[in-house]
Amino acid sequence: MTRPKTDGLLTRNGVGPSCVSLPGGSWPTITDFLVERFPAIALDVWLDRMANGLVQDEFGEAVTPQRPYRGHMRVYYYRALDDEPRIPFEEQVLYQDEHLVVADKPHFLPVTPSGHYLQETLLVRLKNRLNIDTLTPIHRIDRETAGLVLFSTRVEDRNAYQGLFRQHTIHKHYEAIAPWRADLALPLTRKSRIVEDEPFFRQREVPGEPNSETRIDVMEVMGDVARYALSPITGKKHQLRVHMNALGLPIMNDRMYPPVDVTPDDDFAQPLQLLAKSIAFVDPVTGESRRFESRLALQGLTH
Repeated sequence: MTRPKTDGLLTRNGVGPSCVSLPGGSWPTITDFLVERFPAIALDVWLDRMANGLVQDEFGEAVTPQRPYRGHMRVYYYRALDDEPRIPFEEQVLYQDEHLVVADKPHFLPVTPSGHYLQETLLVRLKNRLNIDTLTPIHRIDRETAGLVLFSTRVEDRNAYQGLFRQHTIHKHYEAIAPWRADLALPLTRKSRIVEDEPFFRQREVPGEPNSETRIDVMEVMGDVARYALSPITGKKHQLRVHMNALGLPIMNDRMYPPVDVTPDDDFAQPLQLLAKSIAFVDPVTGESRRFESRLALQGLTH
């Protein structure tokens, strides 16, 4: 049996190849399928990628413009963005060993490539900076959120580290700046059912069996705002933002909660006041007790 061979396309400027599966069908060429499958990518872009050897099948064979279509096969290619915005903030590497990399992510920087961001992502920046092609995030935080993100350096360790989050055996603590409500009894635990909202990138609470849980306490009060300690037990998308908003405590500078008709553009002068401050766990690979703390601080509360 012939084994797929994708070694020819590893990383390029820190970016690994994307993959598309070719279904059964009657397209004349693979190029015809790609143009139909990705209408936002012009034919000239595909031809340029092919000319530079940046489109291959799963066996390492080049995809040329006139190559006949064959279904039930995978094709690998590199994404490219012509006008990618520069995120004017820098990440910091807080810790690195043979198993882990721990980084402080600035506000506005995505963890992984998606949408309008490719080079301007924490993963690609770190791959280029550290020259580790196998670097993989163990978990994610929102693009607007700052703070700790952990990466696995070895393929064989990924599942063990990601299991910490699946099994809820990792302790994460966040800080947030939000309105102060003297009538709210703290600490408290918020449990609710969170589902996808409209548009798709928002989330909302609905009646039903809870699938999210956050412990909330107050750390400091100054006037009509306070600094809160948030400890998520689960990891639903936008969980902390949704829970705080549901309590009448929308996080300062949140552009999506409470919902608005049109999401405002980024304002680098007003970052979301949410920080992934610390993380602790027993390392499943080495057995060591690990604890990391962000060196960043929120700016919404001053003395």
